[in-house]
Amino acid sequence: MTEETTTLAEQAPPPVREWPALDLAGTEFDPVLAELMREGPLTRIRLPHGEGWAWLATRYADVRAVTNDPRFSRAEVTNRQVTRLAPHFKPRPGSLAFADQPDHNRLRKAVAGAFTVAAMKRLRPRAQDMLDRLVDGLVQVGPPADLVERVLEPFPLALVSEVMGVPAADRERVHGWTRQIISTSGGAEAAEKAKNGLYGWITDTVRARAHSSGDDVYSLLGAAVRRGEIGETEAVGLAGPLQIGGEAVTHNCGQILYLLLTRPELMERMRHQPEARAAALDELLRHIPHRTSVGLARIALEDVDLYGLRIRAGDAVYVSYLAANRDPDVFPDPDRIDPDRDPNPHLAFGNGAHYCTGAVLARLQTELLVDTLLDRLPDLRLAVSADDVVWRRRTMIRGPQTLPVSW
Repeated sequence: MTEETTTLAEQAPPPVREWPALDLAGTEFDPVLAELMREGPLTRIRLPHGEGWAWLATRYADVRAVTNDPRFSRAEVTNRQVTRLAPHFKPRPGSLAFADQPDHNRLRKAVAGAFTVAAMKRLRPRAQDMLDRLVDGLVQVGPPADLVERVLEPFPLALVSEVMGVPAADRERVHGWTRQIISTSGGAEAAEKAKNGLYGWITDTVRARAHSSGDDVYSLLGAAVRRGEIGETEAVGLAGPLQIGGEAVTHNCGQILYLLLTRPELMERMRHQPEARAAALDELLRHIPHRTSVGLARIALEDVDLYGLRIRAGDAVYVSYLAANRDPDVFPDPDRIDPDRDPNPHLAFGNGAHYCTGAVLARLQTELLVDTLLDRLPDLRLAVSADDVVWRRRTMIRGPQTLPVSW
C-alpha cells in the first residue's frame, strides 16, 4: 500500500514518524509520544518491529471513538505483521485481546464469574491475609529492603495465581514464563520458548479440570470446554493474558509508590487522609506511564474519514491511552498530579469491549498494597536517592526493577 493512497486528495498525509522503544527512567512521559500529541490528533508511526506503518490516535475523544467502533477490528490483526513494539507476534485463538463481537462476549462470559465485584469482595479477606504475611516477613527482616522483591512482585502474582487456580508448586515456574513473555529482551526465540511452556501448561491444566466444580478460572474454562461453549484452543488463548496480568499490577504499583516516596506532600496526604485515597489512586493511575509505547493495533475494515484524512480499509490503527489520559481538553493541567481531580474519567484500564477483564482485581490489589504499606510501615521512605532507583529495561510494562525502602 502506498502512503499516497491513504488520504483524501485535499490533505497531505502526516509524515511517518519512527518511534523507538525508549528505556525511560522514572515516571517520565515518553518524549516521542508528547511530540506526536503536539503534531496532531491523528499521526502516523513506525515501531521497532513488524511491517509498514500505522495511524495513531491520541485525543481522548478519538481514542474512545476508535475503541468503541466495530469498523476497527482486533481480529484482523492476527492476519498481519503490523508495525509493533513486541519482537515476537503470534496471537493464539481465543485471546480476548484479538476477538471482535460476538466472539468477544462469548469468550469473556466463560471467565466473567471470577472477576465480578462480588467475587472480589469474597476474595478480599484472603488477599489481605496473603499481603499481611508478606509484610510480616518484610518487617521481620527489617530495613532496608527491596519492596519489589519482598511485596510488590510476590503479592499480585500469588493473588492472580489464586484466582486462576495455579497450584502452589507450579507458581514460580509460571511466573518465570510470564516474566519472559512481557520482556523485549531475549528476542523471538526466548519469547516463543516461554509462550510454549506457559501455554502447554495451561492446556494440560484446562483438560485436567473439565469436570471440576471450582470457581477458579481454569476450572471455569475446563467446564466451559466440556459443555461446548468454547473450544479448547480458545480456552488456552483466553487464559494466557489473564495469567500474565499480575505483572502489570507489580509495575504499576511500583510506579505509584515511587511517586508517593518522592513527593512528601502527596505521601502526607495519603497517610493522614485515608478517606481520600481512592480519588488519589485514580489520579495516580491516570498519571503513570503504565506501558512502553502503545499496546495492540486494530485494522480498519472500511474507509473511515477523520480530520480530513482517510483511513483506508486495511490500514493499521493504534490508540494511546497514555496520551488520552493527558488530553488537556478533558484533564486540565494534565501533567500535574491533582489528587482532588473531579471528574477523572481516566482510561488506565482501557475502553470499550476490550476494557481490562481483570480491572476490578487490579484495583483491589492496588488499594490493598497502598493501604497496607502506608498503615503498617510508619515513615516509609526510599533507602536510596530517587536517582539511584533502578528501572526496568527492554520491557513493554514500565516500572522500577527495585525499590529499596526503609521505615
